[in-house]
Amino acid sequence: MHHFDIVTIFPDMFPAVFNDSILKRGQEKKKIAIRIHDLRDYSQDPKRRSVDDRPFGGGPGMLLSAPPLFAAIQKIKGRRKARVIYTSPAGVPFDQKHAKRLTRHNNLIIICGRYEGIDERVKLKCVDEEISIGDYVLTGGEIPAMAIVDAVARLIPGVVGKEDSLKNESFEEDLLEGPHYTRPANFRGLKVPDVLLSGNHEAIKRWRREQAVAKTKKTRPDLLT
Repeated sequence: MHHFDIVTIFPDMFPAVFNDSILKRGQEKKKIAIRIHDLRDYSQDPKRRSVDDRPFGGGPGMLLSAPPLFAAIQKIKGRRKARVIYTSPAGVPFDQKHAKRLTRHNNLIIICGRYEGIDERVKLKCVDEEISIGDYVLTGGEIPAMAIVDAVARLIPGVVGKEDSLKNESFEEDLLEGPHYTRPANFRGLKVPDVLLSGNHEAIKRWRREQAVAKTKKTRPDLLT
């Protein structure tokens, strides 16, 4: 079983995403386990449950401080080997190949950044990789954590019902997925391409690849370089 442990100060953001659809079924089939940990449970100030502080040297905003993060990671890890990820706009770009690499790890711990980030000493001593889901800034690392779990979990055998469907998706072979059609064959004068109705599987396969190449050239030519 693959385990995903998420450390956050907003644990209530996650149930709607993780307790439905494919991720819910993956947990029910015991292919994956997803646990949400409230960082405030590891606060050094039990009364106020504070987990942030002002940065040394001044500047705007607050930082998630080192003591609760160290404590949380140590407790979650226990004696298990786990890869620790920190979600941050300053991290390496996340893509499909990266998601596939992460499936090699049975235990992933994801730290959700907030405010101005986390104490650098946590990165130096605890974090294995810093990941960004795009060149933009969000209010926190919770949405990136959801995206990472979703992208990785669906690649784990048994999570997605029809695993063959994973083979022809966007970013496989560095191509975007081409167009798809379903019934009716003629909708308001818009007809399904004849080749898809021909029953000629080789011709359909060639057409789909041609469409994927054309889509990639138009939308993401950088993938073809």
